[in-house]
Amino acid sequence: MPLSRRTLLGAAALAPVALREAAAEPGVIRRPIPSSGEMLPAMGIGTSRRYEVEPAPEPVKPLREAVETFVRLGGTVIDTAPSYGTAEDVLGLILSEGDLRSKVFLASKVDTRGRDETRAEFARSLQRMRTDHLDLVAVHNLIDTKDNLAVLRDLKGEKKLRYVGVTVWRDNQFDGLEPVMRAEPLDFVQVNYAIDNRAAAERILPLAADKGIAVMINVPFGRDRLFNAVRGKELPPVAREIGCRSWPQFFLKYVLGHRAVTCPIPGMAKASYVEDNLGAAHDPLPDAGQRKQMEAFIDAL
Repeated sequence: MPLSRRTLLGAAALAPVALREAAAEPGVIRRPIPSSGEMLPAMGIGTSRRYEVEPAPEPVKPLREAVETFVRLGGTVIDTAPSYGTAEDVLGLILSEGDLRSKVFLASKVDTRGRDETRAEFARSLQRMRTDHLDLVAVHNLIDTKDNLAVLRDLKGEKKLRYVGVTVWRDNQFDGLEPVMRAEPLDFVQVNYAIDNRAAAERILPLAADKGIAVMINVPFGRDRLFNAVRGKELPPVAREIGCRSWPQFFLKYVLGHRAVTCPIPGMAKASYVEDNLGAAHDPLPDAGQRKQMEAFIDAL
């Protein structure tokens, strides 16, 4: 059975706050979208699995509380997809109340083939999320990439979306991702990267920095892999140096320690998870030496 993150909240005290990166005290770290210069809070919500519930008031209530807490604490980025079951419908319910939609950077995906089918899928996403535009739409898992990017650029020209990108979530997709990053003018890529799965740092993150592409990070906890690896373990001394109070913060601060990363998008289905994860998006972040210590600790488990 996957280990609950609740049991992994550590007790390390916060270290002194260092210089804030592109944000005023005492806010969440922000990083730029290179293609525009727009600044994004460096932590987002991923909705795969956790937001796939019945789109009705009771099942949605804890998710609404999570999103409201996220926005209150300075977060904006929420990532979803048509293939995530009812997640788009659930977000539509949540964001339709008050002015939440205006405070959120809403991202989704397309995974169809053919121009008409892709436009239809995009239209369904707008309808399900009760909005007239999206901030980012990415081609999911490199499906029909060239044609789908052409459709998304048309929609961008029509002011129905603001940024376009592509996504993968497995290392074996990098061979297909790299040529797309070199050939296409992308605003975003979304890739898998975690402290125990560092292949993206060798190939994809340096290329993104070179090409001026923003990077979202999916599965920064390796699903439940990392939580299970540290079962019963105390946070190492380096965690105190970088202000970590929990294992989730330890894992997320490692990811944010790579300067090509714009925004990790861990799943956050409870307000308490939001508070914990957003705590990682504050300085200090690990320097090169501290990142090596963090890697060595995890590699030795």
